[in-house]
Amino acid sequence: MAEHMVTVVPGKPGGAGARLEFSENFNVAVPFIDRHVDEGRGAKIAIRTVDGHVVTYSELVRSVNRCGNALLGLDAKPGDRLLMIVKDCPEFFYLFWGAIKAGIVPVPLNTLLRADDYAYMIEDSGASIVAYSPEFSGEVDPALEKLKKQPRHVLLTEGAKKTVRSLINEAEMALEPAPSTATGDAFWLYSSGSTGRPKGAVHLQRDIPTTCQLYATDVLGVTEDDIHFSAAKLFFAYGLGNGMTFPLWSGGTAVLAAARPTPELTFEVIESFKPTLYYGVPTLYAAQLAMLENATPDLSSVRYCVSAGEALPAEIFRRWKEKAGLIILDGIGSTEALHIFMSNQPKDQRPGTSGHIVPGYEAKIVGDDGKDVPRGEAGTLVIRGNSTARAYWNKPEKTAETMLEGDWLSTGDTYRQDEDGYYIYEGRADDMMKVGGIWTSPIEIEGKLIEHPKVLEAAIVARADKDELIKPEAWIVLKDTSEAAADDTRAALESELHEHVKASLAPYKYPRWWNFVDELPKTATGKIQRFKLRAE
Repeated sequence: MAEHMVTVVPGKPGGAGARLEFSENFNVAVPFIDRHVDEGRGAKIAIRTVDGHVVTYSELVRSVNRCGNALLGLDAKPGDRLLMIVKDCPEFFYLFWGAIKAGIVPVPLNTLLRADDYAYMIEDSGASIVAYSPEFSGEVDPALEKLKKQPRHVLLTEGAKKTVRSLINEAEMALEPAPSTATGDAFWLYSSGSTGRPKGAVHLQRDIPTTCQLYATDVLGVTEDDIHFSAAKLFFAYGLGNGMTFPLWSGGTAVLAAARPTPELTFEVIESFKPTLYYGVPTLYAAQLAMLENATPDLSSVRYCVSAGEALPAEIFRRWKEKAGLIILDGIGSTEALHIFMSNQPKDQRPGTSGHIVPGYEAKIVGDDGKDVPRGEAGTLVIRGNSTARAYWNKPEKTAETMLEGDWLSTGDTYRQDEDGYYIYEGRADDMMKVGGIWTSPIEIEGKLIEHPKVLEAAIVARADKDELIKPEAWIVLKDTSEAAADDTRAALESELHEHVKASLAPYKYPRWWNFVDELPKTATGKIQRFKLRAE
């Protein structure tokens, strides 16, 4: 086998899924960037941006090579970390792949964070280079001022002074891929912080092609004719696959939008750029549905819609199919597993579930003793596959808790399987609550609340009453926030929602307290940060 190449050994129908074989010397930038010119795609468009930029595969190869050389020219050494606080734009591609090809470790960070978060991650990673888009200087600059030890180099992606763009323009175009192996370190992703302080998940060279083959190719049926638009941003695992690695694996086209993904923007992009695959998150689908009450955007180009980041309520699936005429393939992935490892499939959907395990991965549900629980009972979901991170950077105890013996990964999610083998999400392990001695899932109560026509979003957390007994507390975002403004209206609304829940759920599951808010705290992936609500 030639150097830096991967061979796909197809799986059998109903079997364990495809198997990937890697050359002894393997740098993942080669099959994702370099090979496209050799395969005749040089003139094909790899990237389109909503503000009019177009990048062909030939231009992508040249810019990636030049960026890698520019980073090496900053005296970066193999294994050095490059922290990226970069919007969705071509420079994200150049930095990420240029670093990997040069043997440097790119670490994309959430662009919605604050100065304290950035200061923590810069120090935690020991980054030698920080590159950021000018739009984020209001948080990045104060973060840099807080540091006891500065990175060797700090670069803006664009602007008047020395920038990533100017360095690329000045750099040599030829770049030999740094030697590595399929199990060598390639890049990091910091966890989204749904349960506390983010942790740097160390990913391997093989992880990206594994997700692309097992999910993008084998589940979604992605080909080089596909146009991908991800409302979920590139800086986290879900968006990284949707908006960059999936199209590059297949030779397709990525559509990038740097702005915040509002319903208006996403519908405009779909109408203008005609993507065949659209990737969103449940909260965005809910907001888009509200807009569809009075709008009829042309969504005819879209073959499939995909959802991850948080469990998709069955009601949103039903309403989206009714209003948009499209199915949403809901799945679960994680920063540690890199992308979706369990999913509903084009010909097999059960709303309100995460579907089945993606062929090529393994899953089991275990109790506190680590043993499998009987079907129908809830427990912690653990999975195994060749895209899981090898460790958390500098966190040996957290690594031991999550990366288990036998290459199993504890997701920290509570699941059960129904009688047909579909996996049903019950919430994060630390979101579960024991009400009246019975374990209760916030997801079930939230799903029922979202069915009410006045409710846009809902979150349920545990709260102790005056007798220190745990009961559910509701945090609600209404479609019309003015309805909860007056005391008499609010009281009537609480009673209405109370009866709505009690009509179909066990009495102990109805919320005892009601909070109406304009928005819920979320991670960049759209996961509700219930720990922040508990802290209120």
